Amino acid sequence: MRYYIIIPAHNEAGFIEQTLHSLSTQTLAPAKIIIVNDNSTDGTERIIDSFSDRNPAITKLSTQSSTEHLPGSKVINAFNKGLSSLDSNYDFIVKLDADIILPANYFEQIAAIFSKNPDVGIAGGFAYEQDANGDWKLNHPMNKNHVRGAFKAYTRLCFDAIGGLKNAIGWDTVDELLAQYHGYKIYTDDNLRVKHLRPTGHAYNKKAKLMQGKAMYIMRYGICITLIASLKMALKNKNWKVFFANLQGYYTAKKEQVPFLVNEKEGKFIRSLRWKNMKKKFL
Repeated sequence: MRYYIIIPAHNEAGFIEQTLHSLSTQTLAPAKIIIVNDNSTDGTERIIDSFSDRNPAITKLSTQSSTEHLPGSKVINAFNKGLSSLDSNYDFIVKLDADIILPANYFEQIAAIFSKNPDVGIAGGFAYEQDANGDWKLNHPMNKNHVRGAFKAYTRLCFDAIGGLKNAIGWDTVDELLAQYHGYKIYTDDNLRVKHLRPTGHAYNKKAKLMQGKAMYIMRYGICITLIASLKMALKNKNWKVFFANLQGYYTAKKEQVPFLVNEKEGKFIRSLRWKNMKKKFL
């Protein structure tokens, strides 16, 4: 299968060399790798250039976006800039972070998943992060059927059906919800162990605390599902501030009439799916 990779990169000099090395050893090589150098001020560009000089599949694009790092905005702006430079001659497309090390057979296995399961629209492995002892431990805070935003692969048909990636907090949840709305399945393979070199949310600023609640509002969760989801998050994090921050974010977005990410019909499907999944856990 033919696939493209888009990598948003902002000040990734400490990690991107390992990411690109892992891509250069893939048993199924990507047809194109677009690296969007987003306002980097460290050695990121030099490292990209050293790889692109040796690999004709790698293309560097430079952009100057805001230095403010909020989830779901800066990274998707960079991704979409890379996407605009590509044609649609691919079987699947990958959004990849610049702090990831992939096993050598990663995309060979992803291609096999899509080939064998035409109803699968999104696929990926699981993230492992180093603990204080240097051991690689599974870090997957979401449900096991969720693919982390750091390494998401989409078939072209699914990607087109969901309208690409939404430039908003919650983009890597609403993509899967919309994929299911359009009849596609999500596939995760726990044999594909991805090394994530930097903890999730490390670079996010303080405004990000309120954005989970905003995401729940713009995905049309409604207050009941928002309350339950926020309670679950607070218990998991052992921090009640998470619960209240989510509610503050939700009601702030409602007061400001922030535009929804999905239409009413999609929202109804999302709420129904959420209730269905919650009932499965309690029955």
